[in-house]
Amino acid sequence: MASIARWLEQYVISVPLYIAAPAMVLIGALDSSLLSLPEINDYLVVGRCYKYPSAVFYFPLFAAAGSVLGCWLLYSIMRRGGQALLRERFKPESIQRVERAYARFGFLAIAIPAILPPPLPFKIFVATAGTLNYPRWKFLTTVMLARSFRYYVEGILAVFYGRRVLLFMKDNGLVILSAIAAVALIGLLVYVVVNRLRTSSLRKAAQTEKSQN
Repeated sequence: MASIARWLEQYVISVPLYIAAPAMVLIGALDSSLLSLPEINDYLVVGRCYKYPSAVFYFPLFAAAGSVLGCWLLYSIMRRGGQALLRERFKPESIQRVERAYARFGFLAIAIPAILPPPLPFKIFVATAGTLNYPRWKFLTTVMLARSFRYYVEGILAVFYGRRVLLFMKDNGLVILSAIAAVALIGLLVYVVVNRLRTSSLRKAAQTEKSQN
């Protein structure tokens, strides 16, 4: 599998864009659904953007689009197969943890694994979303935004630092996760505060209007 990954890396990096783009989409789709090629998308994005710096503007989108297609396929399969199929592929305790994550954090349960590189598992979150009948368009939009963020960050850093980007992300995954969690928590708190203020102002307006009448 490692030799295949190296061959794909050399192939996608060296061929013209009209071949590299669909190849990237196909590889991304297969990796996110039927196959398992750890970090192959990251290597391809970093390698292509390092060799052709202008590719940073568009090439990460091909990887993100491929990943979304693959996730949609796996999501659809698991949505039809249900819990029985899910339990054939994953351990019950792992499934329970992921289900609790969805119940507690909502879209962040798929967004954070989509952003972070391995060894954090990702397919179990995709598969569980299918069995839970998580809203399809919300799921696909979250994956697209999260994957695009991940690949664009990698591509931009690759232009300046080359392949060291992947090593940094692997060695500092916990730090990255903590930073993302902190940002997500701040965003959630802001949303709650704004929502409460809006609700309070609407209630006051309704009471004022009622008293005037």
